[in-house]
Amino acid sequence: MSQSADYAELPDKARPRLPRQIAYIIGNEGCERFSFYGMRNILTQFLVSSALLFSASELIPQAEREGTAKEVFHTFVLGVYFFPLLGGWLSDRFLGKYRTILYLSLVYCVGQGFLAMFVNDKAGFFFGLFLIALGSGGIKPCVSAFVGDQFDQTNKSLARYVFDAFYWIINFGSFFASLLMPAILKHWGPVFAFGIPGVLMFISTVILWLGRRLYIDVPPSPAHPNSFVRVVRSALLARGPVGSGRPGLMLAILGGIIAVACMVMGFVDLHRMLLTEASPLLGVAQWWCLALVVAIGFAGVGTWWQLERAKSTHPAEAVDGARSVLRILVLFALVTPFWSLFDQKASTWVLQAKGMTKPSWFEPSQMQALNPLLVMLLIPFNNLVLYPALRRWGVEPTALRRMTAGIAFSGLSWVVIGLLQSSMDGGEPLSIAWQILPYALLTFGEVLVSATGLEFAYSQAPGPMKSAIMAFWSLSVTVGNLWVLLVNTAVRNDGVTRNIESSGLGVMTFQMFFFAAFAFLAALAFGVYAARYPLADHYRKSE
Repeated sequence: MSQSADYAELPDKARPRLPRQIAYIIGNEGCERFSFYGMRNILTQFLVSSALLFSASELIPQAEREGTAKEVFHTFVLGVYFFPLLGGWLSDRFLGKYRTILYLSLVYCVGQGFLAMFVNDKAGFFFGLFLIALGSGGIKPCVSAFVGDQFDQTNKSLARYVFDAFYWIINFGSFFASLLMPAILKHWGPVFAFGIPGVLMFISTVILWLGRRLYIDVPPSPAHPNSFVRVVRSALLARGPVGSGRPGLMLAILGGIIAVACMVMGFVDLHRMLLTEASPLLGVAQWWCLALVVAIGFAGVGTWWQLERAKSTHPAEAVDGARSVLRILVLFALVTPFWSLFDQKASTWVLQAKGMTKPSWFEPSQMQALNPLLVMLLIPFNNLVLYPALRRWGVEPTALRRMTAGIAFSGLSWVVIGLLQSSMDGGEPLSIAWQILPYALLTFGEVLVSATGLEFAYSQAPGPMKSAIMAFWSLSVTVGNLWVLLVNTAVRNDGVTRNIESSGLGVMTFQMFFFAAFAFLAALAFGVYAARYPLADHYRKSE
């Protein structure tokens, strides 16, 4: 008898019931995602077309305007995926999920309001972007976990359907935001284009508040004695056999010194911008993100070097769990090139679309509506058609195989987009419809990587380590955008630009093929590493 038949034959009182509060959380998420993607997907277009970034915009070359707009966009995305660290910490240790989401949603609303009020003021607009990054990023690690908290043993069978609805509503909001907001920016102006997402964010917060008496709000708890951070600290500080020293600790300290140097360079750049008005060497956010990457990388290698020493303080299971997290970090590092490619659909691809032929009513940013639409189509196609077909042919689509293929498909999409740009550089006019193919390839890669990666990582880490995994997954997106900023900074160098031009390629075309090669190398490295990855199973045991 099928599961649905079993369910149908249960008496009404025995059937699991959907928690009433789920409707408030789903409504909250739909409005918030419309708000976020509504402003995010028009940000590059607005910055290129406005005088906000330039004191004498008509004298600034188009390529420089586009490069600066890309830099602002990816710095913003970098912040969005950095602040989950703060949100998760506040939720777990002090506020709980509901209050963290509510308070940071209010910050989010203020940020959206700043964008609408300060479309002609650089300081006010950028402060609004900071508040949105803080609010949106801060609630990110809390919302999906808050959904799960609403279920217990009596109705957990319904949780999967709710998470499907949750993911669907995210893409529903993204689809309509991507379709509508570029047209509103064109016809009504930036005040309305940024104001409407602000109104939706306010509605989202009100919907969340209305369900306050119904939520199951798991209270914050003290740090777990065998958490990932505590095992790492014990491993680095523990003394080994006489004469062995603590090489892992020395490596972690070296990473800390380099990280401090990067942070100092961030302050130097800040001084250059505020006091001398000179162009930054790299950018404050970029330097500080680079500092975080260096500190985590060196500390991770140092911890691996001395991890066995932690068994003197922690049970073997906790040490093995930390080892699992470190292995997963290698996978996350190899996924970062995918995020470099994926997030540029809202910057580089929009800039390419501006130079393509299209109907007068169609805005370049509206092409991004293809992404959520394709996601909603590809997920059921993969689960119902593609994966069963692969199994019939004797190929098991494991999580790591799917992620390897997803990174490779993202690289293939950039080969196509680079070929299109090369044709445009040669003077051949191309219809914006040509972007459908690279969008389809990139979205297919997204479904294989994004929808698979976090679930896989959770299965590999024991309970006390799962919050660390959520934070590191968000950081992988941050690092992916850091690579974009570093490449963007490199091509601003006159010597690098001359070398690119001597190759016969335009700068944008070169960058497209560069990122395609970056993804293919990452897919190769990911596949090789995945083939030797020791699988674990740390799902919660049934009760």
